[in-house]
Amino acid sequence: MGKLSKSDSVLAVVTGSVVLIVSFVTSSSSACSFPAIYNFGDSNSDTGADSVTFGRLPYPNGKTYFGMPSGRTCDGRLIIDFIAEKLGLPLLDSYLDSLQSNFRHGANFAASRATIQPVNGQLCEGSYSPLSLGIQLLQFEQLKVRTNEFYIQANSSHTKVKSDLPRPTDFSKALYTIDCGQNDLHYLVTTMTEDQAKAAIPNITNQFVQVIEKLYQEGARKFWIHNTGPIGCLPLMVLYHPKSGDVDEIGCVKSYNEIAQEFNKQLKYRIYQLSCQLQGVELISVDIYSAKYTLIREATNYGFLNPFEYCCGNDNYKCWERSASNISACNDPSKYISWDSVHYTEAANYWIASRIVNGSFSDPPISLEKAC
Repeated sequence: MGKLSKSDSVLAVVTGSVVLIVSFVTSSSSACSFPAIYNFGDSNSDTGADSVTFGRLPYPNGKTYFGMPSGRTCDGRLIIDFIAEKLGLPLLDSYLDSLQSNFRHGANFAASRATIQPVNGQLCEGSYSPLSLGIQLLQFEQLKVRTNEFYIQANSSHTKVKSDLPRPTDFSKALYTIDCGQNDLHYLVTTMTEDQAKAAIPNITNQFVQVIEKLYQEGARKFWIHNTGPIGCLPLMVLYHPKSGDVDEIGCVKSYNEIAQEFNKQLKYRIYQLSCQLQGVELISVDIYSAKYTLIREATNYGFLNPFEYCCGNDNYKCWERSASNISACNDPSKYISWDSVHYTEAANYWIASRIVNGSFSDPPISLEKAC
């Protein structure tokens, strides 16, 4: 598919039927108007941090929507892109991207391979990013401090501030989105016993809520927080890290998903505790796990192929590897849930985004457009 502008629609042909993937638009009756989004997380919402830091992701990443690599490990847009479109905001630029980035309406601090836990002697730096959730918080704090400094300097010198900088008053009015934890769980399920993995979860959820608390101290008040998806359903885990006899009714690795569910249970409880402690805060927990599991379980009903097949790469070459050349990809990514055995296709991301924005997977059940 040729390169499309960000305002164009994407036509996806799905097993004999035609599904129109359109850009989300904000209705005129919307009760909300967020001036900006600040996003934190891993590759599920990374729009360029890993790519600009460690080398550009190769084509065919980006082939469906952007027509070229866009810093996303996907053929097109991510859930965070559809969230921005739903709120009538531009797609978020990565905070680390120095070329033509515009942060007037927010910034993206998410980085592929990022974890909630900081990378140290426990987590292998070769497999996980040093740009952990805590580092992303530090980057946000720096953006906020420097933005305020620029405005103070401009006021004292009676000059205008660059139009691509945030407005200081918008930080407290913005939406703060977080989607992180998948890589922490990957580390747990591939290096520990089930009991050891479950024992490690409280420390991880503690570090997660500490980031929320610090963002609150920085003025953040509206949060849209994704739990982690069914890691045991990723083709990478089903095909390359299977456990004999450990399969659920749809073919996912059961014990891996149980670890994810335990993480989600504890995270939700910690967020609930935090909502009781912090005044004037809106903490919306979004059950991404259930949305993704529903899609995987009912894949063929929605026009997708076998959910454990993937579009890009093969046993020898992964679609996210910079050293790989001539990476093959399927002709029609819209028929696949998985883009590269770990990350979802644009079509799957759109399916999920279209079902979470109305609040049906949220606690409290508030739609994205009314989250403010």
